[in-house]
Amino acid sequence: MIQRVLVTGISGYVGQHVAAQLLNNGYEVVGTVRSLSKSSTPKASLAAVAPVDKLTFVEADLLSDAGWNEAMAGCDYVMHIASPFFVAEPKDENVLIKPAVEGTKRVLAAAKNAGVKRVVLTSSIVAIAAGLASGRYGTDAWSNVDAQIGAYAKSKTLAEKAGWDFVKDGSMELVTINPGFILGPPLGSAGDGQSVALVSDFISGKMPMIPDIAMGMIDVRDVARLHVAALESPEAAGKRFIASSSEPITMAHLAGVLRDAGYSKAPSRNAPNFAIKLMALFDREVKGLVPQLGIRISYDNHETYDILKWEPTSLDTTVVEMANAISN
Repeated sequence: MIQRVLVTGISGYVGQHVAAQLLNNGYEVVGTVRSLSKSSTPKASLAAVAPVDKLTFVEADLLSDAGWNEAMAGCDYVMHIASPFFVAEPKDENVLIKPAVEGTKRVLAAAKNAGVKRVVLTSSIVAIAAGLASGRYGTDAWSNVDAQIGAYAKSKTLAEKAGWDFVKDGSMELVTINPGFILGPPLGSAGDGQSVALVSDFISGKMPMIPDIAMGMIDVRDVARLHVAALESPEAAGKRFIASSSEPITMAHLAGVLRDAGYSKAPSRNAPNFAIKLMALFDREVKGLVPQLGIRISYDNHETYDILKWEPTSLDTTVVEMANAISN
């Protein structure tokens, strides 16, 4: 019997890759879009890499109850991927926090009503170690929302906590995937604005200097495979999985890999932290980077290997393939 999976945010960077993985594995996929008039673009992108005869779309918005019960009808599983993301620090943090938290509660409530077996929630490593000192952290760690961690990290932390609170009565299985900074070639025009913008700025010469930032990172195709593994593995129920390199990768390393691959405009000079902080006074995108300056976080991701059988893609390969995809 073919199993049916609802994928929220199917038109996004991660949502496209997850949907492709599911379709290629024989699942029936229902994707949420805010307007059905915009479903042709993700469908065309998916058709290039996966069979789409078992793909349908429904209208649903994270900030509205309308459509969610209908979207969940007949679904065995839910991949809740949709969540707002941009580096620029908003004037009002609730622009990010409200749809992330309310949307998670709304999706889980509809899933519970529909008798869904398991929800896989896309969280982030910024829900694990944002606002914490440099060091090594595992899935028992939570970001400090009382620190100056930025609206995005706060939204992901509060949304994931809301998810775990919702299922604490044992009525439904929840698994969270906590990716690091996601890189890799987008499907069609679906690109995570931030990682695409970063690599684009590197290879075009728009970013003349390199900020002192290092993050756990992962290939978007690995993120998709881990979502499907989290859906299928009996042992995954009730667990958080760190989907990230165990050691932080510096922006300087990425720039060096791109230069070695022939992208000669990739920067080679390091930006002093004081210069970034000064720019942050006038630029909200730069302000979003400040909490990460100089921080070095590593992660205990052994359960991702052991339970989800992760075989990570080389991130040097990932960033070059991404650059090739967005420069063509």
